[in-house]
Amino acid sequence: MVERIDVEFPATDGTTLAAWLFRPTSTNRCFPAVTMAHGFSATRFHGLEPLAQAFAEAGFVVLLHDHRNFGGSGGHPRHDIDPWRQIEDWGQAISYLETLDYVDICRIGLWGTSYSGGHALVLGATDRRLRAIVSQVPAINGWETGLRRINPGAIAALEEFFNDDQRTQLRGEPPRTQKLVDQDPNVPAQFHAPDLVKFFSQDVPSGMWHNEITVQSSRRARMYEPGNWISRVSPTPLLIIAATHDTVAATDLVLTAYERALEPKSLIFIPGGHFAAYEEAFETASQAAIHWFKKHL
Repeated sequence: MVERIDVEFPATDGTTLAAWLFRPTSTNRCFPAVTMAHGFSATRFHGLEPLAQAFAEAGFVVLLHDHRNFGGSGGHPRHDIDPWRQIEDWGQAISYLETLDYVDICRIGLWGTSYSGGHALVLGATDRRLRAIVSQVPAINGWETGLRRINPGAIAALEEFFNDDQRTQLRGEPPRTQKLVDQDPNVPAQFHAPDLVKFFSQDVPSGMWHNEITVQSSRRARMYEPGNWISRVSPTPLLIIAATHDTVAATDLVLTAYERALEPKSLIFIPGGHFAAYEEAFETASQAAIHWFKKHL
């Protein structure tokens, strides 16, 4: 039997990070553990609970947290995404798991998807407390991805948009925000693709998510290149789950990065796009991750 409880733990700067802890109802022995987080601008309420539950039912203690500035976690400005702060906070999640007397600290794995799939590569390369990594449809190269989404003629105006936001903040104004998704291509937003609009249109508890991000979140995403860390994950075992028709975490960028990874590594394909692992390919993706963690934890 598995129970889900609400927990909190502090980031290094004191910011409170909210999480769900899935644990066996009997805690009279030590269990392997998996720490999880969601991707760009999402929360733990965006479709991750079924996967966390599956991990827990397979015998793992599971910690699933909201990134700072999102969901139930604290932090300001709200809806601001800094990948390096998120990575630092995730290190605190690992430390929190180490405080639980029913967790075997020598058997902790990490699972990330999309933007946090990129974080998984960085943490896998830099935190040797982790004994297995699963990176699902990971962000690889923000610059290359940006070139595919933005007309080259619009880049100069975009950079000035970022710069002007920084100037207004120097004058004491709050960070500017923009819509994350909108189905109307004429409305300024980070994404207009139908699969992204559909994913972020799902119901989440009131107040836990808003359709906006700070302007500087977009700038940092263009600067973030977690694929550069992939060759350093070894000797920690790395599983990459790639989608065959992914236009968000482009399939070809994921495969090129995988070639640079060193053993032990494995690659699993799921049919479909970026969000297939939550729907039609859930069983394939979840069982691949469970098998990897069972093998290495």
